[in-house]
Amino acid sequence: MANARRMTSQQPQSTTSQPGGGTPRRRPFNVLAGTIGHFVEWYDWYIYGLLAAVFADQIFPGGSALTSLVAALITYAVGFVVRPMSGIIISPLADRFGRRVVLAVTIGGMAAGSLIIALTPPFAAIGYAAPLLFLFARVLQGISAGSEIQSAIAYMVENGSTNRRGLFGSLSNVASGMATLAATGAAAVVTSTLDSDDLATWGWRIPFAIGGVLGLVGLLLRSRADESPEFEAAVEGSGGDRRPARSRLRELFRDHRKALLQTAALSAPAVAYYTWATFLPTYAQLTTGRDLDSTLTGNVIGLCLLVIIVPTCGALSDRLGRRKPFPIIGAAGMVMLFYPLLLLLQQPGFGVYVIVTASGWVVLAIWQAIYPTIQADLFPAALRVSGIGVAHQVVIAALGGTAPLIASAFVEAGRPMGVAVYMTVVVLLCLIVYVTLPETGTSAKHPTADSTEASDASDTTKSTEEETR
Repeated sequence: MANARRMTSQQPQSTTSQPGGGTPRRRPFNVLAGTIGHFVEWYDWYIYGLLAAVFADQIFPGGSALTSLVAALITYAVGFVVRPMSGIIISPLADRFGRRVVLAVTIGGMAAGSLIIALTPPFAAIGYAAPLLFLFARVLQGISAGSEIQSAIAYMVENGSTNRRGLFGSLSNVASGMATLAATGAAAVVTSTLDSDDLATWGWRIPFAIGGVLGLVGLLLRSRADESPEFEAAVEGSGGDRRPARSRLRELFRDHRKALLQTAALSAPAVAYYTWATFLPTYAQLTTGRDLDSTLTGNVIGLCLLVIIVPTCGALSDRLGRRKPFPIIGAAGMVMLFYPLLLLLQQPGFGVYVIVTASGWVVLAIWQAIYPTIQADLFPAALRVSGIGVAHQVVIAALGGTAPLIASAFVEAGRPMGVAVYMTVVVLLCLIVYVTLPETGTSAKHPTADSTEASDASDTTKSTEEETR
C-alpha cells in the first residue's frame, strides 16, 4: 500500500517534470510570445526607414529635402553600426543565462526607442536636441536589435519538435515579414489619409507611438514565457555551463570558423531585403515621381505574399531538406530578377509597381524561410546565439543598415540602376557559399521539447517501476 501511495503521488509529476524543474511546457504560449515579441521588435525597427522621407525636414536641418533625407538615413544606419557590438557583447549572455531573459530586455529597449522618436519635438522647437534624441533612440534600438534576432531564432527553433524545426524557425521571419507589412501598412495609412501639413507635423508620429505601446504587450508576454527545452537540456548536460563571454567567443572563432562564414552568407542578402522593405517606395518616388502612398500600398500587396510563402517553405523544408531547394533557389532568383525588375520600374503605372515589388518579395521569401533554421543547426546549443549573433550582426551592419543610404547615393549620383547591380553582386557571392552548406533536414536529431518531455516521462516511469519492485 505504501508503494501504491508513492506511485499515485508521483504520477502527476510525470506530466509536469521539465529539464531543470519548473512549470509544464507551454509550447503554444512560448511560440506566441516569441513571435509577437519579434513582430513588435521589427515593426519598431522598420517604421523609421519607411517614414524617413516624411519627418526628415522636421527633425534634420539641411539645405534641401534630399540633404535632410540623407541625414535621416545616416541616423538610421547608426542603429546598424551598434548592432554588431551588441551582438558580440550580449549574445553570449543568452547562451549563459538563457534566451528568455535577453528577449525580454531587448523588446523593452526597442519600445523605449520608438516612444522617444514619437515624442521628440521638431528641430524648430528644440534645435539640435531633436536630431540628438533621434540618434539616442536609434542607438538604443540598435542595441536591442543586435541582441534580438539570434536569440529569437534560437528560441523558436529550440521550441520546435524534431521534425518541425524548419517550420518553427521560419516563424521568426514570418514575424519580421508581418512587422514589415504592418509598418508599411501604418505608413501607407497615415500618408494617404492625412494632408501634407498634418502628416509632417504630427501624423508621422502615430506609427511610432503604436509601436511603443505594442512593445509593452510583448514585454509582458515574454516575461511569462518558459525557457527553451534545448537550452535547458544543454545546461543540464554540461553540469551548468557558466563560462564567461570571452571563453565562448574563443571557442567560436577556434572551432566554428566555417559555420560563421556560412551564417554570414545566409544573412547577407538582407541588403536586398532592406532595400525592398524600407527604400523601394522612396526609390520609386525619387526616380519615377510616383506618390509615396501608392508605393507603400504596393509594398503591402507584395508583403502579403511573403508572409504566406515563408511558413509554407519552412514546412516543406522539413520534408524536402533545407540546403538546395530554398536558399539556393531564392538567391538565384534574386540574381536573375533584380536588374530587370528595377528596369521595369521605370515604366509608369501602379500595376507595374505591384509586379516589381511582389516579384522581389517572392524570391526574398524563399531565401528567408529557411536560413534561420540552418543557422541554428550550424552551432551547438551552448554557442548558438553567440555564433548567429556575431556573424549575422556584423553582416547586417555592413550591408543591411547601409542599403538605403547606398541606394540614395546611387540615385543622387544619377545612376539609379547601380542599386540593382550592387544587390546582385552581394547575393551572387552568397550563392557561391551556399553550395558548401550541410543538409540539416529531418535526419538531424536534437533535444527538443518532445524529446526532453519523453525523456522525463521515461525517467519517471523507470523510477516508479523500481519503487514498485
